[in-house]
Order: sequence, then C-alpha cells, then structure tokens
Amino acid sequence: MNDNKIRNIIERSAVEGHDADIPSNARTLHENASKQWTTSPSPTEIDSLQSDKDTEKDGESKEVSTQTTPIPSLHSKSEAEAEEQDDPNIVGWDGDDDPNNPLNWSNKKKWAAIGIVSVTTLLTSLGSSVFAPGVPMVMEEFHSSSQTLEGFVVSVFVLGFAFGPLIIAPLSEMFGRLPLYHASAFLFVIFNIACAVSTSLNQLIVFRFFAGSFGAAPLALGGGTIADVTSKEQRATAMAIWVLGPTVGPVIGPIVGGFISHYLGWRWNFYILGIAAVCTLIGGIFLMKETYAVTILKRKTIRLQKETGNMALRSKLDTGLTPGQLFRYSIIRPTRMLIFSPILFSISLYVAVVYSYVYLMFTTVTVIFETQYGFPSDLVGLAFLGIGIGCLSAQLTFTYVANRSYAAHMAKGDFEPEHRLETMIPGAFLVPISLFWYGWSVQANVQWMCPIIGMSFFGFGLLLIYMAANTYLIDVFTSHAASAMAATTVLRSVAAAILPMAGPKLYAALGYGWGNSLLGFIAAAMIPIPFIFLKYGERIRTSPRFQLKL
Repeated sequence: MNDNKIRNIIERSAVEGHDADIPSNARTLHENASKQWTTSPSPTEIDSLQSDKDTEKDGESKEVSTQTTPIPSLHSKSEAEAEEQDDPNIVGWDGDDDPNNPLNWSNKKKWAAIGIVSVTTLLTSLGSSVFAPGVPMVMEEFHSSSQTLEGFVVSVFVLGFAFGPLIIAPLSEMFGRLPLYHASAFLFVIFNIACAVSTSLNQLIVFRFFAGSFGAAPLALGGGTIADVTSKEQRATAMAIWVLGPTVGPVIGPIVGGFISHYLGWRWNFYILGIAAVCTLIGGIFLMKETYAVTILKRKTIRLQKETGNMALRSKLDTGLTPGQLFRYSIIRPTRMLIFSPILFSISLYVAVVYSYVYLMFTTVTVIFETQYGFPSDLVGLAFLGIGIGCLSAQLTFTYVANRSYAAHMAKGDFEPEHRLETMIPGAFLVPISLFWYGWSVQANVQWMCPIIGMSFFGFGLLLIYMAANTYLIDVFTSHAASAMAATTVLRSVAAAILPMAGPKLYAALGYGWGNSLLGFIAAAMIPIPFIFLKYGERIRTSPRFQLKL
C-alpha cells in the first residue's frame, strides 16, 4: 500500500470513526490524526481518543517508523489544527502523562479494576448454573413435571444475559461504566434474594430472568473496561483472566451447587450467591474508579465550568448529542455492528455455538453420571471438573503463547489484530474431536473417566476459542469495544438459553453418540473461520464496503 493511500485511509477513518478498521501499520498515525482533529468528534471517535496512549505504551510507534516508508506528517501547518490547539474552551487531558487518563494509571490501580471486574464476571456466570443440581428439588416442591420448564428455569438466567447488555451498554455510554457496575450489582443481589424466597415456579423464572439481566453488566462492560486501562502488551493477560468468568463460572456452578443443594437445600444457592455479590459490590465501591474517558472528561469539564464560571468550556470528546439521542444511538450501534460487520458476526456466531454447548451439557451430564455411572447427588457436579481443568489449562496456555506471539510480532514490527487468532486454531479442532469422544464413550458406557477426559479437551478448546475471539474483537473494535462485547454477549446468551431446551429431545431422538456427533459436525464446519480472518481479516477491515459509520 503506497503512502498516499495509507494517508487517505488514516484521514478518512479519523473523520468517519472506523473503529480500528485501518491497516495495523497505520494505527499510530490514525491516533495522532485523531488527537489533532478540530471538529467535535462523532460518537464513533470517542474511545479512539482515549486510546491515544495505547500504542505509545507498546512502543509501536518506533516499530512502525523503522519498518515502513516515512509518511508525510499530519500534524504540520494546518490552520484548523492551530485553532484547536489555541482554543481555550476545549477540555482534554493534561498532557500525554495525565494521571487521570486510565492508560496512565499505576499497575496496581489497573489490576485492581481488572480483578474486581473479573471476580464479578465469574460470580454472575457461576450464577447461571449453580442452581442446576437443585432443579429436581424445585420441580418436586412446586409439583411440576414439565421437561421444558425444567430446562427453562436454568436457561432463563442466560436469556437475561442477552437482554441486559441492550440496556446496560448504552446507559454506560451516558453515565459511565462505574455507576452501571454498582447499580447492576445491587439489583443482582436483590433479585437473587427474591429467587431464594420464591413461592411459585413462575416467580422463580421471572426473578431468575432479572437476576441474569443485571448480572450481565460485567459481561457487557468488562471488555470495554480492559480496553480502557490496558496496552496491547497487557491485554492478552487481562483478557485471559477476565474470560475465565464466563467460561469457568458455568462449570464451577454445578460443582458448588451440588453440595449446597444436597446439604442446605436449593434456596441456599441464591442466598450464598447474594452474599458473595454483596462482597464484590463492596470491593468495587472501594477499589474501582471510572475508566471511561468520555465520562472522566465530562466530569472535568463540569468541574472547570463551576470553578471558572466559563460555561463555554466543552470536552474534546463531547458529541453534542442529548442523552435521549445518545441512548438511541448507543442501543442501535451494537445491533448494526453485529449485522453489518462480517468480522463481528462470524466470530460472535462461532463463540455462540461453542459456548451454548456447555449449557447443553448441563441437560445431560447430571443424568448420565447419576443413572449410568452411579454418582451420588452431592458428587455428581464433580463430573464437570473435566471441563474446569481443561479451561484452566487453556488459560495458562493462552496467556503464555499469546504474550510470546505478541512480543515476536512486535519485534518484527508486523503485529496485526489477526495474529490474535493463531491461538484459536488448536481449539477449533479440539472442540469437534472432544464432542465425538464424549458422546461415543457415553453411548458405549465406557468407564466414567473416559467421558470426563473428553470433556476436559472440550473445555480446553472452548477457552482457546473464547479468549482468542474476545482479544481479537477488542483489538479490532478498540474504539467500540463495549458495543462489540455487548453484541457478542447477546448472540452468545441467546444461543446458550435456547439450545439446552432442545437437548432432551435431541438425545432422545439420536442418542448420546449421534447427538453429540451432530454438534461436533456443526463445530467442524466452523473450523475455517479463524483461517479466513487470518488471511483476509485486514482486507475486510479496510474494505470501503464494510466501513460502518457508527
């Protein structure tokens, strides 16, 4: 790509706000151009201004300058640029090292925020399945024998995961991420206590839905928070920790819930979940600060207006939209991104399919290991340890490999977001293989350790796919990470809520062997996805056909 073409793409993306949809070797220049742009930024430019420091922290500017042909500076002699620099009414960061910029926070402060978000994500994800071993007790207490309701009372929580981000994500863009974390955590506690005191199955289903809706906050906002505070060097490790929540949480849930339901009763699953959520809420109040640049600069502008009496002051990230316009705009954006971005749609669909298989297993594992292998009710949840061990092993593997891969590509000066997908490839093959293994070992009634080993390989493959996908999407849509994560959370959660309800009929018709083989064939059909985007991802990101004016 010649210099003029790169320059044109950079200038166009600075004006129109194309997320990170520019060639990776032009990213530094795009960010510099964004800093200098004089017009009021559109909502699509907001977060890209926050990430100005990102590539500087990575040392990417040096790498680019040594690996590419020099490009004419975009900073020189522009009357418009000088006008903005001299405009005393524009409120921005106090220099590149402003300590209020989350990218400049101390590592202790950054990792405190990441830690709280990760623990909260783990807790809410655990809440989706902790109740599963107690479902037979619920159905007996409320005198119901409906298999559909038996599955729905579990999966309705995940349906809340799909609904919550549609409201939480746009509200976070209006009021900041921190108030949404705190308010959602408080309401998550309230509705879990409501579940514990439910007097009918209908009440329990409704309260579970609202608990899931408010529990979706860390799922919808976590990726955006990580993008707010981390450089690319830190991002793989941060993502690996955060992603443990939605992947390991549902696996730990039945293990914990099996003991709680057996010894304390099914209602105590919700009491204990509520108590744990109160602890994370208190930790968040004391340890977390606002990370969203738009909100931080908006508050700074309001403070300076009060101190100086100059009401003409405005944030450099001010969109000029009313709260109502911003809400409508923000709620539409994740949907448009999901529909019109082939990268976001394909990766989100892949994750949704694989992730929903975990919840489908909830409909079979308990029955299989109780009836076929004779596990007692308090120990049957331990069968999920196979998936858990696989997920933890994958987390360690991903962190090590992804960090080494990033360092190697940065040393050569050729890092692109698509390199994040390299770790997805082994997972893409492991998932279908493990489903064949698990299904046919159960069908043949092989010793119980064999299907558990198959489940461990499934967990390993699942986490590799999930972590690579999320890290890739954050790198591609850095300026709209929260919206991208909200979109993928909605699709993933809808799939995880619907598929388990089809599980009993699927296995009744095909058996465990062919039933799981069908799932394996679907997963195998999606293996080409990481290869396609590894080869063509940058071309798709930079193609005018797929540039979205968000």
